Amino acid sequence: MNIDIEGLNVSYARRTVVSGVHLIAAEGEVAGLVGPNGSGKSSVLRTVYRHLRPVAGRVRVAGRDIWELTPAEAARKVAALPQERGGDFELTVREVVAMGRTPYKRLFAGDDDNDRAKVAAVLEQVGMAQAGGRSFSALSGGERQRVLLARALAQDPEVLVLDEPTNHLDVLHQVELLALLRAQRRTALVSLHDLNAAASVCDRLHVLHQGRVVASGPPREVLTPELLAEVFGVRAAVVEHPLTGDPLIAIDHRAPADPKGTAAVTEAAASVAPAGLT
Repeated sequence: MNIDIEGLNVSYARRTVVSGVHLIAAEGEVAGLVGPNGSGKSSVLRTVYRHLRPVAGRVRVAGRDIWELTPAEAARKVAALPQERGGDFELTVREVVAMGRTPYKRLFAGDDDNDRAKVAAVLEQVGMAQAGGRSFSALSGGERQRVLLARALAQDPEVLVLDEPTNHLDVLHQVELLALLRAQRRTALVSLHDLNAAASVCDRLHVLHQGRVVASGPPREVLTPELLAEVFGVRAAVVEHPLTGDPLIAIDHRAPADPKGTAAVTEAAASVAPAGLT
């Protein structure tokens, strides 16, 4: 199942934060959104999991406009791990994950054998099978993220949307979570701050800058020193990772890139069109 976003405009309080965004995630691939803070990544993702309605443009999942589906239909197609996770749940791990079965139930219906089997299966997938009876509020940050991913998987979605899923996690838990994402082999749209993680995990990257897509394609083609200077304002060399062969971004942390303005970025944004996102 693919995601196809076309001509997306998003506004807050009459201020446009996303303008004319075109991007795709092909069936079975992990597509990443990268860009500086405030570039529009979260706003784009929120339109996919129906937390934010765009003022223009369309979000299609398998050719269907996500906003033309009922909430239950949309939840069976798209599951999200948003940044806004809410407070501590006074629930067990198993109860939190079972919330993901809601789109398949009638109002006030309890869990059936199929629900319980699905919850057990996804807890096994994320390595939390022995934690079902524990309190969610007592878990570590990495454990919580795995449980929330299990809740999303319990929806049995065709598309996963994850907004900065590795925030506040240590290195090991970041690696574990992203490995779980890759292992799903389902269409995913994920925003990441860590460019090296994005280069390693994502099949395709979309770079956002000031609310527009300025580059799209495989990480090796997108993450160039020129783009890193213009969009992120850093001096960097892009080399081959000695272990994986992925692009490895070596940033000069002693000084930012020389100011170059945004003319090149603006020109690149104007040239990105749906026909180029194949």
